[in-house]
Amino acid sequence: MRNKIGYIIAIIMSFFVGSIATLYVNQSLKEDVVQTEKTSVEITETNTIKPAIDKIYDAVVLIETYDRNNRALGSGTGFVYKTDKKVGYILTNHHVVEGASKINITLSSGEEVEAEYLGSDEYSDVAVISIPKEKVLMVAKLGDSSKTELGDTVFTVGSPLGSKYMGSVTRGILSGKDRQIAVDVSSGSLLIDVIQTDAAINPGNSGGPLVNINGEVIGITSLKLVEDEVEGMGFALPIEYVLAYTERLENKEEIVRPVLGVQLADVANAYILRSYRIYLDSNIKSGVVLVKVENDSNASTAGLEAGDVIVKINEDTIEDTASFRYNLYKYSIGDTITITYIRENKEYRADVKLTEYVK
Repeated sequence: MRNKIGYIIAIIMSFFVGSIATLYVNQSLKEDVVQTEKTSVEITETNTIKPAIDKIYDAVVLIETYDRNNRALGSGTGFVYKTDKKVGYILTNHHVVEGASKINITLSSGEEVEAEYLGSDEYSDVAVISIPKEKVLMVAKLGDSSKTELGDTVFTVGSPLGSKYMGSVTRGILSGKDRQIAVDVSSGSLLIDVIQTDAAINPGNSGGPLVNINGEVIGITSLKLVEDEVEGMGFALPIEYVLAYTERLENKEEIVRPVLGVQLADVANAYILRSYRIYLDSNIKSGVVLVKVENDSNASTAGLEAGDVIVKINEDTIEDTASFRYNLYKYSIGDTITITYIRENKEYRADVKLTEYVK
């Protein structure tokens, strides 16, 4: 009998202990769940460029051009950089609006507006167009590219490949300053000053803004080095360079540049030199050759002749026709420059007064 009572007590104690253990485990699990809820993490992005984008986005427009028969010529990007009482002024590239009979603008709101062409310049690749002031949604703030440093965050806003991708933003860094690249223009090649970025620049981005982290425009995206083995090399015209031309273009004035009154060829262009029966000493590796000197030009008056090789303008060394134009265009109509040239393996100097060329 006593054994039976002990057995019953053991069963009761086991049940009691099991219940207590179950309650303990449940309470522990509950506390773990509560603890997990309390320690959940909220992720907040700290390196976003959204505030900077907001300062420029509505100033950027899609540009679409048409010929006189209303056939599409191409597309690009531009941005409103100033307004007056009547119009908003838009900066873009010359090659974006070149040859257009009609220019249509699409705002970030989706509204379409016909723009007026005011002026452009092939050599600087700068153009100014306008729209009615009441259509302007935002005016971009202009910065200073000279105050930027390598590695600074920059971004572009544009319309790569046209309207389908209008308003695309690409981000990168400032990859290089004080670069020079050669571009082809109607009269030959020309060196221009650019800044370099690894932000993606594609067809249709041309004319759009390159912007710093403060939302200020520091350049106009203009060119991309396109080679199979090269990735991530985009170029923009520094905004200070661009602003040197805007006032005259706003007023529909021609951009005039100085000339010497000569025709040129690169030292390395043996075919052209042979056609003019000009033969150079093999020691001459750089410079530009005068293949023709116009009668009664200032170059002729200064004593320059066909076959002379220009190696310097003032103290700047001339490598080829692109660098010749680059250095010549630093000067104004009426300035006098000193030309260093080689004739029959001897070095000479001549002072030449610059005259006007209207394109």
